[in-house]
Amino acid sequence: MKMIFTAAVAAIAFAGAVWADPVAGTWKTQVDDGAYAHVKMTTCGAKLCGTIARTFNGSGEYKSENIGKKIVWDMTPAGGGAYKSGKIWQPSTGKTFKSKMALSGNSLQVSGCVGPICKKQTWSRVN
Repeated sequence: MKMIFTAAVAAIAFAGAVWADPVAGTWKTQVDDGAYAHVKMTTCGAKLCGTIARTFNGSGEYKSENIGKKIVWDMTPAGGGAYKSGKIWQPSTGKTFKSKMALSGNSLQVSGCVGPICKKQTWSRVN
């Protein structure tokens, strides 16, 4: 019985790794207003979200009040590396925008949009 339980736990853990979304992991943002962040992307139910894990400026790593805050949420996988219908928060302005993302290898194109006008950043995978 103990062997069956151990096998079941191992199978569940392996299935989680296989089904992990390709965008899951840590991403380095581009510099915005003199600072950048490492954002940890994870699944949040059927959607994706990203939380600020670390922050950096010209002097190196620093402890920002934004650590632990969600920067991306409600992102829905659309297939082919595309994500849509999300929201993104810009810490330097405090504004939230409609967002979409496109994954290509270790690059993540992130857009924040107001109507048809979008501001884009390319994030790079940390791990």
